Amino acid sequence: MASKSMPSALTFDLEARCSTTKARAATLHLPHGPVPLPIFMPVATQASLKGLTPEQLEETNCRLCLNNTYHLGLKPGQANLDAIGGAHKLQSWPHNILTDSGGFQMVSLLKLAQVTEDGVRFLSPHDGTPMLLTPEHSISLQNSIGSDIIMQLDDVIATTSPDHARITEAMHRSVRWLDRCIAAHRNPSMQNLFCIIQGGLDLDLRRECCAEMVARDTPGIAIGGLSGGEEKTSYCRVVSTCTDLLPEKKPRYVMGVGYPEDLVVSIALGADMFDCVWPTRTARFGNAVTSKGVLNLRHSTYASDFGPVEEGCGCTCCRPKEEGGLGITRAFVYHVAAKETVGAHLLTMHNVHYQLDLVRRAREAILENRFPAFIKDFFGKLYDDKEKLPGWAVEALQGVGVDLMES
Repeated sequence: MASKSMPSALTFDLEARCSTTKARAATLHLPHGPVPLPIFMPVATQASLKGLTPEQLEETNCRLCLNNTYHLGLKPGQANLDAIGGAHKLQSWPHNILTDSGGFQMVSLLKLAQVTEDGVRFLSPHDGTPMLLTPEHSISLQNSIGSDIIMQLDDVIATTSPDHARITEAMHRSVRWLDRCIAAHRNPSMQNLFCIIQGGLDLDLRRECCAEMVARDTPGIAIGGLSGGEEKTSYCRVVSTCTDLLPEKKPRYVMGVGYPEDLVVSIALGADMFDCVWPTRTARFGNAVTSKGVLNLRHSTYASDFGPVEEGCGCTCCRPKEEGGLGITRAFVYHVAAKETVGAHLLTMHNVHYQLDLVRRAREAILENRFPAFIKDFFGKLYDDKEKLPGWAVEALQGVGVDLMES
């Protein structure tokens, strides 16, 4: 049964809709300032974005990053979070934070986890000690973290699982756990609880879950359980099915999504918020995300390339010194990427800026009602031959009125 509407610590101003696709531009007003939507959220799992100081993260124009409840619950622990006054103070971050409830660890740490109706029993990957993460404990930890957006504990099953009965059970359990999260939430006037829609790749289960979750009237809604290895065509069908059923005046968050093509297509399908570790993780392997694809700057072809990581990029790494940047060249990154941590730091700056700038430009295109042209320009730069365009993207975009195959 649906619970009564909870207090909300956000306002959602819908500013424009694309006249062709389902894309939206909005501003999400949160306790630590406004956030333009659509938005990509860099992942600072343990209250730290690997390779960047808080000031450097701020310079990328990030205004909402993600921390992980499970990891912060283990270290520094709830007592220390309470003592310092939450994660904003712990990591010297003046802007907004979203916390993942810990549910994803059911998939990523499955060998260490056992799921029951009570919650998820983990063995700590640090020292092997047992830890029971219940909906109530997850919310208590997130209340101590003080994040602006908190997520319900959900029962997460990989979309590639052949066990339909288990996927169905997980969807219904996620609804029951949401009710427990709502009841446990101590601070709804300052922290926004988002529900998470589950149901695997079964569109009927997703529809049923959408109806149950929307009835509970949480301040925002997430689509969970994706980016787990499923086919992109199936991913797009789930996102599009869910966005059709979600309230217009609430933010829509697709969890764990971060490749540039995924972001552009998912925005066209009506989603607003995304997160992924990929831009920072791939930087640690010497990879730069650019408008023409991912460049492996550890390759010797860049040893004498004295151009910026990406021509025209406005990030601190690429900007010339006379414009207040560092003026870093591909040759320098090649020189340091294999042995010096500074290479990963520089590429992290660039990659996070690229992702944030991509969604910023998408937002501008929506506001100016030229988003279909933006999509075609994006894919045109990424794929110089139309025959190389990914079929899943072509199909998904055709479904919302954009034909990438047109000349």
